[in-house]
Amino acid sequence: MTGIIVIDKPASWTSQDVCAKLRGVLREKRVGHSGTLDPMATGVLPVFVGRATRAVSFAENDRKRYTAHVRFGVTTDTQDMTGTVIETRERHVTEAELKAVLPEFTGEIEQVPPMYSAVKIGGRKLYELARRGEDIERPARRVNIYSIGLLGRENGDFVLDIQCSKGTYIRTLAHDIGARLGCGGALSYLRRTEAGIFKISDAHTLDEVISAAENGQISELMLPTDSLFAAYPAVTVDGERERRCRCGNDFPARVPDGEYRVYSESGEFLLLGRAAGGRIYTVKNFFSV
Repeated sequence: MTGIIVIDKPASWTSQDVCAKLRGVLREKRVGHSGTLDPMATGVLPVFVGRATRAVSFAENDRKRYTAHVRFGVTTDTQDMTGTVIETRERHVTEAELKAVLPEFTGEIEQVPPMYSAVKIGGRKLYELARRGEDIERPARRVNIYSIGLLGRENGDFVLDIQCSKGTYIRTLAHDIGARLGCGGALSYLRRTEAGIFKISDAHTLDEVISAAENGQISELMLPTDSLFAAYPAVTVDGERERRCRCGNDFPARVPDGEYRVYSESGEFLLLGRAAGGRIYTVKNFFSV
């Protein structure tokens, strides 16, 4: 079994919980995801199955999109509403005030990873230290916030539409915006709506996946591995060139330099290749072995 299943991750599950569940449901040990979601978050979690796990690294760096609810006037130890409240302030933030500071958090910015995160410092995960009451200095990381749009308000919280790079902590963004406004802020809800080419409209609940697996229809929910590389042109090979592909050797191709999807005459997706000087070299192979 090989392919990609876009899961609509439920709240309270870790991304690894989802993969563990699918290993049992699909009876396949090779299951991995691209892009961790916090347990409180829901939404798009691309899960790679079988030989498709070789493509995970190509999806991890894709931009992400979120719907985030931010509650101002409160600060917590986890930077979201699942944590312990550290401070509250009675201050009414207006839409005009929020819109005025959002440009400061757009573009390339620096974030200090939260203590409650899986980031490792000196070989130790920050959340393990945080649970022991430790708070250590963390180096800032550069991330890119491509856009932040204000969608309105819900139950008193501001609703933001955020497009960002890999490694962005949305709860840290909420915390930092609250600090800039002088009242504190915490994330109250988070839903990932896009991860690269994968959108929430592509996603399936775990119940849907379990039902499909029980009814022998799981293939209907799976996207082919090559869908991840749909932006690249395709090259078809036969005979000696296919043999060279399967042996990991380069082969001649009259194509411009660049990256290509390479297929056999039968339509099997063989590999992602890079063309240079009239030859194609393997970047990563995906054929069955």
